[in-house]
Formats: sequence, C-alpha cells, structure tokens
Amino acid sequence: MAVVVEVPERRADLVALIRLHDAVHATRRARWGPEQSTELPLLTGESPFAADRRIRPFVARADGRLVARAVAVVDERYHRHWHERIGHVVLFEAFPDAHDATHALLDASCAWLAREGVTAARAGFGVFDFPFVTDAYDPLPPSVLRHNPPGYHALLREAGFAPERGFVDYKLAVTPALVARWEAMVEAGRRAGFELPWLREVPFERRTADLHLVWDDAFRAHWGYTPFSEDELALVVASLAPAGMLDCSVLAYRDGEPLGALWLVPETSAHAVLAPGHRLAADERLNTLAIAVREPARRQGLNLAMAARGYLELVRRGARFLSYTLVLDDNGPSRRTAEKLGATVCASYVCYRRELR
Repeated sequence: MAVVVEVPERRADLVALIRLHDAVHATRRARWGPEQSTELPLLTGESPFAADRRIRPFVARADGRLVARAVAVVDERYHRHWHERIGHVVLFEAFPDAHDATHALLDASCAWLAREGVTAARAGFGVFDFPFVTDAYDPLPPSVLRHNPPGYHALLREAGFAPERGFVDYKLAVTPALVARWEAMVEAGRRAGFELPWLREVPFERRTADLHLVWDDAFRAHWGYTPFSEDELALVVASLAPAGMLDCSVLAYRDGEPLGALWLVPETSAHAVLAPGHRLAADERLNTLAIAVREPARRQGLNLAMAARGYLELVRRGARFLSYTLVLDDNGPSRRTAEKLGATVCASYVCYRRELR
C-alpha cells in the first residue's frame, strides 16, 4: 500500500481535510458533524484563534484515498503562560485500520513541531481540542466533546504517544429532590451577596470584557489552559448565541465586581446526524457547561449557585437529563461540585503526549 503524507494548502483541500470527519464516522448511529465554519478559518489563518499560533495541517493518503488527518500547532500564548515548549496535535481523525498511514501522518506532524522548537507534542487538549473517550464509545456526548472510536488509542500509541492526563465526564437525571436542592443553592448564593444575571442581561459593552476577566483569572492555574483573547471569546459567544447561550449562561457579581461565570448552552441534538430510523435516548440530549470562579469568591457556594440557576432554567424548558462538564480526574473541587449538584461519572477520557527530544 502506497502511503503519502501531504500538507494541504488550497481551500478545497482544507475543506476535504475537515470533511474526513464525516467519512470516518459515517457508520455511527449518532454523531456530530464537523464545525467547518470555525475550523476552516482556523486553518486559513482568518480566525482570532489563529493569532499568535503557527498552524500546519497534514493529511495522509493510502493508495490515493484520504484516510487520516492532523493539525500541528505551535501556540506561543501557551508557551508564554506556562514557560513550557509543548506543541499540540489537534483535529486528529483516521480510519481505525489506517495504521501505517496514521503512523506516517503523526510522525510528520511531530517532525514539523520539533523543527519549530518544541520538545513534546500533546494530543487531546488545547486549541479547539478535547481528550479521547476511553469507554463510552456509543452514546452521543455533549456537542463539544470528542466522539472517537476505540481504535484511536492503538493508533496514537503506535505513533509513540503515551497517556498524559485523565478526565471524567458527568451527567444526571432530573428529579424533584434535585430541583429543590438547586433552588436552595441559588438562594444561598444570593444570601452570600452574589448577583446572578443572565449573560443577555449584562450590558453589551461589558459582557465580553467581564467574561474574559473571569475566565482567564479563574483558569490561569488550570493544567493545560491557554489564555483566551477577547476577540476569541467574542467570536465564541456570537456563534453560540443562536443556540441559547445568552439566556442560560451567568455572569456573577458582588458589589459590581465580576467574580464568576457559568458557560451553559442548551442541548442541540437537533443538529446531530442520525442513521435512518435511529432515535436518540433521552440521556443523549445534553447541554454543554463550564464554570469559572475567581479566587476571592471560592468556597462560598458561588459555583453551586451559578450551576443550579442554569440547571433550573433548562428544567423549566423541559430538560430531563443534564450534563455537568469534563473534569480532570484529580480536580477534587470540581468533582465535589458535580457530586453536590447530583451528577455522577458517565465517561472517562485521556489526552496523550509524545516526547520529541
């Protein structure tokens, strides 16, 4: 079998790279489609997410057929923040039987990263990328999470990648007892002096700036985090507004100071691609969620109050199952938050690393 690794440059070839996702996952009963509207500007350098990053896409062909893709990224913002010369391999997709082609693809990606001066490559966390699921391969996850087949782990290991960090995902079934618990959490947050306006209620001229302040301050010490720019956050908020983000997300204040944020998007399962005749289970119709609390407001129940307010709004809209969020498996505070909200682990994930020197 003749294997060729290429660097696509023409717009049509970059679109083909993006659409490989559809071909790889075509046999699934339920899947999320590729996000061409966000991925293509990243690859062409037109997106705010391309700023301060050197991006090199790769594809592999076997006997002329496109069978694997990866995008190597040198992220200078990450380097400045962590003082660590790690590169990222993102948007990885491959047919599970394309062993030789995938090995060659990942070797080429890592060779380019090494020439760019990084000492290791991370796959599965950073720059639009999420970890690889290790157990719940069939259920449709929240839309932002990776939905890889089991064979990806063998492909990555064969190419010299080893597990670096583990993650867990949480979800819960709505019950009257939990609703009462969440109502009490919201009330406790307000008694502690926090205001919890919906994102739409925050003046437009403050919205992105306050969200940016909270997010980067709260996550600055979180493993693997790369600071956002205001332009990136503005783009994300604008892209998610039609899905209802502004009406379910919260910016929390006390005495006018922004101290917390809940990033909550209602379930968007109507956009999932389903096999003919297949119907999603109720617990596959899940929101996406993330929580940020700045240090001065931690350990005061703000995390619970924000999440509870968001959950109550989704329940009001008819949600029967809810997602908490993806959490580092050793992040005790976030795991305890999930448990207090009534969530339990539903899936495990892992990201990978390959040393280059």
